[in-house]
Amino acid sequence: MALSREQQTKMWAMLNQTRGQIGLTAYKDYIFGILFYKYLSEKATRWLEGVLRGEEWEIIYSQDPAKALERMKKNLGYAIQPNDFFADWKKAIDADRFSIGMMTDTFGHFNQQIAFEAKNDFEGIFDGMRFDSADLGANAQARAGVMISMIELLSAPEFDLSGSDDTVSDIYEYLVAQFATVLASDMGQYYTPKEISNVMARILTYGREDRENFSIYDPTVGSGALLLTTASYMKNSNKRGMIKYFGQEKDATPYRLSRMNLMMHGVEYNDININHADTLASDWPDGVVDGKDTPRMFDAVMANPPYSAHWNNKDREDDPRWREYGVSPKTKADYAFLLHCLYHLEDSGRMAIILPHGVLFRGAAEGRIRKSLVDKHQIEAIIGFPEKLFLNASIPVCVVILRKNRIESDILFVDASRDFEKLKKQNQLRQEDVEKIVDTVINRKEIEKYSHIATLNEIKENDYNLNIPRYVDTFEEEETIDLVGLSREMVALNSDIEKTESDFLSLLDELAVTPDTKDIIEATKAVFR
Repeated sequence: MALSREQQTKMWAMLNQTRGQIGLTAYKDYIFGILFYKYLSEKATRWLEGVLRGEEWEIIYSQDPAKALERMKKNLGYAIQPNDFFADWKKAIDADRFSIGMMTDTFGHFNQQIAFEAKNDFEGIFDGMRFDSADLGANAQARAGVMISMIELLSAPEFDLSGSDDTVSDIYEYLVAQFATVLASDMGQYYTPKEISNVMARILTYGREDRENFSIYDPTVGSGALLLTTASYMKNSNKRGMIKYFGQEKDATPYRLSRMNLMMHGVEYNDININHADTLASDWPDGVVDGKDTPRMFDAVMANPPYSAHWNNKDREDDPRWREYGVSPKTKADYAFLLHCLYHLEDSGRMAIILPHGVLFRGAAEGRIRKSLVDKHQIEAIIGFPEKLFLNASIPVCVVILRKNRIESDILFVDASRDFEKLKKQNQLRQEDVEKIVDTVINRKEIEKYSHIATLNEIKENDYNLNIPRYVDTFEEEETIDLVGLSREMVALNSDIEKTESDFLSLLDELAVTPDTKDIIEATKAVFR
């Protein structure tokens, strides 16, 4: 069950009460890190309860530490030794023996007890927390005080993780969204509105919901929301090994958040493969091996890359990702991201990418790339969204849907820019708006002033310009004014006004005039004469 508005409000209020003077940018790294460690601790505790059958973990560990830890690592991908659990921190606080060194030791031990096959999933995941940082306080005592407040906060019933995986993921998603809202310039770029995520996910998975061994890839993975939303529409998403999650992220904070997010949504570590790398500078690791192009292909690819980003496009002509299409300008990497996604798409797959509208009509190198995509029949649909949907960008965006081996040459254009709910500072798609977009794209519907299927010849006539208004006419003619009728109404209205004034003056003449009212009555009559 989703968190109620009351729960959300209380959680955020509690967070703000405990952070003291710490800036939210620094605070988020600690709160997410500790919350995630609490999740791992409780997951390990549940596993131990199932396998120890009443025996004490401390006793089993003391008999053969290496064997005990190895068994846990084999099952969970990590191991937590006795006295290093989240609950142990809380016990130490209650007994007035907590120190900042306890947390330093705990994470040191944890980093040493990561299974080899889980290195990429857990290694460095807690690096955002620096327990000697001045952000926490001027001395060890002050820093310990801040940690105590966070641990006690996350021990409150509002942050109870003992329920279903849905409760855990709801808490995490709420916090990611809330921090992204407050820190739009810092985290907004990593957060895709859930309504757009749902549109993309439903289109990407349509007709393939029953697939097994389905792979999904986001080359600018951010918080991992697009991967999770896409997987949520697959019937086998809750079965281990059925869905494989791939992603890349060059920034350290979202790289950590994405892995936490996936695992707190119940995704097993061996189904996750997230790399810390610059997607454009470093192709997926197994793309070119020993000089031979052997790219990893994915069933669905989705992305919300930084808009019109600068990148190093020098000497990129021979890169297999762009060789057939051309290289994007150094000041606009939009098509570089698009072509990277397309390159890694299975022949039977589908991809969706969020981009600024400029990619639809800008010329030069981008125009040549666009022409090549159209001529290869690889653009399936283009959806235009309202402005102000994103936290860090007020401009409207579009979603481009592509497939590699389409036979059809037409393109569906959807102008969904006028359907939304206006909030205080932002706009938001309503459920009916999402349904209309998805239904229109899936069933390739033509709706007057909303969508149009353009033929290849029509696109060629527009010189390969894909700007949506060229294909979807949303112009509303103003109602014709009946000048004769309007003139008659004005004459009748003037006549009514004259009669009303005459009746009013007659009433004034009937009033008894006194020295006190004489001047007032005369002045009033003068106004209407």
